[in-house]
Amino acid sequence: MDYIKLHKDIMEIDPDIRFVTIVDIEGRLMAGGQREGLSNYLSPDEERQSIRHAIEAWKLRMHFTGSIGKGKYVLAEYEKIKRMTIPIDEKHVIYMTTEVGADHNKIIKSILKLISQA
Repeated sequence: MDYIKLHKDIMEIDPDIRFVTIVDIEGRLMAGGQREGLSNYLSPDEERQSIRHAIEAWKLRMHFTGSIGKGKYVLAEYEKIKRMTIPIDEKHVIYMTTEVGADHNKIIKSILKLISQA
């Protein structure tokens, strides 16, 4: 899969998308970055910690796939952002943030469509 193209395509879905990174389940960066012109709310170290936390939480969720099926996404809403984790496959996830007012349903549906077409 062309992760750089996927990152670019995701960033083009909606201007409320702030940050997208694609990582493997071990935390290695495949592609990603902040939308140009925006400042990040988290320091680089906090950002790495947040991504690590999201990956570890996703690994835990994978233990339940036999009982409840595969996870489609996780959404957390904070005062300043929404954070989403979306699996690409069993070894790669998309970690992203949007503005609070973003239409996360539209964004998630668009990303799932991109993944299914890849």
